[in-house]
Amino acid sequence: MSTYQKQSTTESVKGKLPTPGSGIEIKKAICSICNPIPHCGIGAYVKDGVIIKVEGARENPHNAGTLCAKGAASRQYAYHKDHILSPLVRKGSRGSGDFEAVSWDEAFDLTADRVERIRRDSGPESIVFYAGYPKWMRPFLKRFAHSFGSPNYCTESSTCSAAASMAARLNYGVMGRPQFSKAKCLLVWSNNPFYSNTAAVRKLVEARERGLKIIEVGPLVTPLTAHADIHLRMRPGTSGALALGMGNVIIEEDIYDRKFVENWTIGFDEFRSYVKQFTPSFTEEITGVSAGLMQKAARVYAKAKPAGLLTGANATVYHTNGVQNHRALTALVGLTGNFDQEGGNYVVPPGYLYVPSGVVTRQDEFEQSRPWEEMAPRVGQDLYPVWCKMVPQGQAIHVPFQIKSGRPYPIRAMIGFGVNHRMWPGPDFMAESLRMLDFFLDVDIFMTDTARMADVVLPACTSFERSEHKFYPERYVIWTSPVIEPLGESRSDTDIIFELAARLAPGDQLLREGYEACVDWILEPTGLSVAELKKYPAGYSLKDVRKPEYRKYEKGGFPTPSGKMEFTSSILKEAGLDPLPLYEEPKYSPRSTPELSKDFPLILTSGARLPMFIHSRTFRLPWPRSLRPDPMLDINPKDAAQRGIKQGDWVSLSAPRGSINVRANLTQIVPLQYAGRLKTAMVRRLDWCDYLRDHEEMPEAPELDRILARFYLW
Repeated sequence: MSTYQKQSTTESVKGKLPTPGSGIEIKKAICSICNPIPHCGIGAYVKDGVIIKVEGARENPHNAGTLCAKGAASRQYAYHKDHILSPLVRKGSRGSGDFEAVSWDEAFDLTADRVERIRRDSGPESIVFYAGYPKWMRPFLKRFAHSFGSPNYCTESSTCSAAASMAARLNYGVMGRPQFSKAKCLLVWSNNPFYSNTAAVRKLVEARERGLKIIEVGPLVTPLTAHADIHLRMRPGTSGALALGMGNVIIEEDIYDRKFVENWTIGFDEFRSYVKQFTPSFTEEITGVSAGLMQKAARVYAKAKPAGLLTGANATVYHTNGVQNHRALTALVGLTGNFDQEGGNYVVPPGYLYVPSGVVTRQDEFEQSRPWEEMAPRVGQDLYPVWCKMVPQGQAIHVPFQIKSGRPYPIRAMIGFGVNHRMWPGPDFMAESLRMLDFFLDVDIFMTDTARMADVVLPACTSFERSEHKFYPERYVIWTSPVIEPLGESRSDTDIIFELAARLAPGDQLLREGYEACVDWILEPTGLSVAELKKYPAGYSLKDVRKPEYRKYEKGGFPTPSGKMEFTSSILKEAGLDPLPLYEEPKYSPRSTPELSKDFPLILTSGARLPMFIHSRTFRLPWPRSLRPDPMLDINPKDAAQRGIKQGDWVSLSAPRGSINVRANLTQIVPLQYAGRLKTAMVRRLDWCDYLRDHEEMPEAPELDRILARFYLW
């Protein structure tokens, strides 16, 4: 008899154990709170149709039973009181939050009628289809947009990872991920996997224990810092200069991979000539990193072959000149001959939803149901030709500008999923633009500030309430089934897309066949099917998947115009832009705007991770919120002392565009700035009585969410 069977029913219910008579069943799901690559497997304990506990799925090789703070709170996420439970139609003014509940048919019919009238009057291109979070439904929304006739499928990637991806593709045509287990050195650039990809940390620490050398680059002290051999703590915004300085050392000391450079690159002579100016002392002056430490890091990375480069998805591109800065740091991979090498940055093409599993699908063909030539120019195509050549989307950054100007054609409506106007630079400008639309539909789990501006709000499900297909890098696959019934009248994002498509794109036969039929079509080259996947509720390992060989460029070249790795980009040159990865100071910095820094003498690094939060998505949850109840500013204790700021004080954080009120958190993880080169954003103390006079009482959770969302964007 098993240990489980020996326990009494009373004990098992109290302990939430799925023993006979307890009525508890463990059902398999995935956590989709963060981005698609880490989505961890979950075991959901369900009793009487209610989730009573969650834990990491032990059989899933990606997270192997572990969950981060966000995943551990996913039950609170699913059952939160702010979960929208019925379709809503706006009654009051935009942003008032005055809605009335309607039936699904009423919401769909109203949407179809309004959108169809706009299409008739202004063409299908006047409607933008936008995907924010989550990302799992993107292939279906993109196909819907193109079948409808609109070229304007846009995503938050316009303000996120697409710039880093473009940079790598300009250099190599594609980019690979580092192989921790086979590398001798790992260069980690502005990435904090302990907070942003916890499932990968186990493999990273195991590799470290086997002798992996780690070089960390970034202005903050992170959990990785304790494991790093070298930490290059540069001034924020100067990644490009630091990478060019490392390139200078590697070339001048003749420790670059001469064979790779001579046989498989173009533009090396121009690149070598350009980086000559980035001497160790000159680079130190720009970045604040000591010349000796930078030289040491460059030597370790170049000599420790094989070596991998792990970058953040967006930290190096979240400012002016971001793409060129990221090109400079990814150029180090080719310079040292670590591209598509065992233990280097190994290229495994993504098979489905960004995941490099080695499985080949038809996702790209599925998404592009209509060729670009048959549609109007995309949003931003005249201003961002390189973007539109390399990214199969419209440029979402330009959406508010085109709404305002109406040129080259009007944008009059948006069908959005998880829209967050604070993802745009100048969120106030984006909010004003959304209010100008003739029609705005937003699909979301919670009633956000952006959803309050919509004409129709449709309630989406969490990952516990829907089915989803998922590949993992470990060649693991799963098709999830709902572990609970959808709460209220909420529906999955794909159900909403297919219902809208039936009304607005009825000619797309594949969309008419439904979600599972579309997934089957995408998976057809793999030999997998939804029916087969359903037989394995917990998922299973794929046995016959072979990862691609190393150094694929030796047979087929690089997927660049020249067929080689490009230190000087052919695409940028053709567009009339400088083909070298030139370094430019951020638009606002102590070096580029010294007069401004007199009034704003500190640098604000936004977007730094906290383990329990991702953007503004989990601030409302009790467990994560309990770890940091108030919006906070991390500041070095000496910088705080200079301003009379003590731990927990409310302070006003000001930038040229506005200010917010946050609590001060004094911590050494932030570099000292008051006496050094690092300067830009102003902080002043607010006495407690000042705060109460301005606000009358402590802000409620939604207001704090808004404050934090703004804080992370400046």
